[in-house]
Amino acid sequence: MSVFNKAVLFVCFFLFTITVFAQKAKEPSNSFYNVKTFGAKGDGQQLDNTAINKAIDACAKAGGGTVYLPAGTYLSGSIHLKSNINLMLDAGAVILGAKAESHVYDPSEPFPDTAYQDGGHTYFHNSLIWGENLTNVSITGRGKIDGGGLTSLDNEHLGDPTGGSIGTGDKAIAIKLSNNILIRDVTIFHGGHFAILLTGCDLVTMDNLTIDTNRDGIDIDCCANTIVSNCRVNSPHDDAICPKSSYALNKPFITENLIITNCQVSGFVEGTLLNGKRIPAKAGWSNGRIKFGTESNGGFRNCVVSNCTFRNCNGLALEEADGGIMDNIIVSNLTMIDVSHYPIYVTLGKRNRGPKGTTKMGTVRNIYISNVSVTGADSLSGIQITGTPGYPIENVKLQNITIQYNGGGTKEQGLKPFPELEKGYPEPFLLGPNPAYGLFARHINGLQLDNISFTTIKKEERRQLFAAMLMA
Repeated sequence: MSVFNKAVLFVCFFLFTITVFAQKAKEPSNSFYNVKTFGAKGDGQQLDNTAINKAIDACAKAGGGTVYLPAGTYLSGSIHLKSNINLMLDAGAVILGAKAESHVYDPSEPFPDTAYQDGGHTYFHNSLIWGENLTNVSITGRGKIDGGGLTSLDNEHLGDPTGGSIGTGDKAIAIKLSNNILIRDVTIFHGGHFAILLTGCDLVTMDNLTIDTNRDGIDIDCCANTIVSNCRVNSPHDDAICPKSSYALNKPFITENLIITNCQVSGFVEGTLLNGKRIPAKAGWSNGRIKFGTESNGGFRNCVVSNCTFRNCNGLALEEADGGIMDNIIVSNLTMIDVSHYPIYVTLGKRNRGPKGTTKMGTVRNIYISNVSVTGADSLSGIQITGTPGYPIENVKLQNITIQYNGGGTKEQGLKPFPELEKGYPEPFLLGPNPAYGLFARHINGLQLDNISFTTIKKEERRQLFAAMLMA
């Protein structure tokens, strides 16, 4: 064969190879499932949850992969997550929760045992996106989940004691008894009672989320080995990031090995985080904070909160009220501006909501809080650290904390007897103005204070510090 013929043959082979690779590049990957291939329109008019679920089923049947939502608005009822699935919302893609009257949310599952937890923690299937007993599942992408018609109430308040069988949904994302979970980059707006509820899960990562919602942002209930990082959570009418350990699994289950870091929480009017207006909402029962509890049957252990900002919301709350343990909680590097009700609240109560005869008094010990800067703190209460008579909080250290209070407290408030929490709901505003504007500590064994500074804007007639029964 001549050199010319060899050259021609080589060129033909090269062009053939390029053509084959080009054709293969056009072919869809066996692990990539576009929901539009399964009938989704993404026009905001057609209900697309059936098509999305078909894509998820096909992907799971094939062994797993990515279920892809391109740009568009996907009107949906309940979407069912499955193992080994990455639900990917591309930039411009919106999953929009259908209205309640559409009756397209799954009915709530039965809960045959006594519920010692709120309805929102009892039922999971009445959600926009949910999964149970899964492994290796993720929700990712630069798209948005808009709760749309999700209700912000426990469904029993809507006249449905079974918690959702009337067809309403009250959670944007609910995942139960699952492991190896990733939720990253998505935006959630108007998430209902919970934007994200995880219960009984292990190995969880939530990163770079933007949540602007009407009630709880992220609830981490009975979970282990969880990281929440780089998230912005605005929740003007409830808690922003809320670890819990309820009785939803029909037994006490501790939440442990938890890291919350580099996050922003706030209490602006819903929607004004996303549109940039940042309009302060009026403080109600609770708003925008990081709170451990109130459901706390199992308790909390080995938890870290670091490098977080609070804006126009309640302060940090560590609440153990239902018989669990709170042990080894490390908090550092917080900044707070315009804080309602209190800047820091640590309490041990004895509500003890759980089966009679088995729910014992809880414990709180080894709490370390350092490097906190607060401006514009509410005059209602300073830092509160309160145990229960006969059950002191043990070993608390506060270090490098600077708080500027609004002030304005009266001498009468400072002299008024301050009620014990006992079995009451653990919120400072329910107990009224505190007799100390700076720090109030009662029923505590081992309190260390190092470099603590309090100032006030208005004249303050209450005492700065009140510390009683520092020895058990």
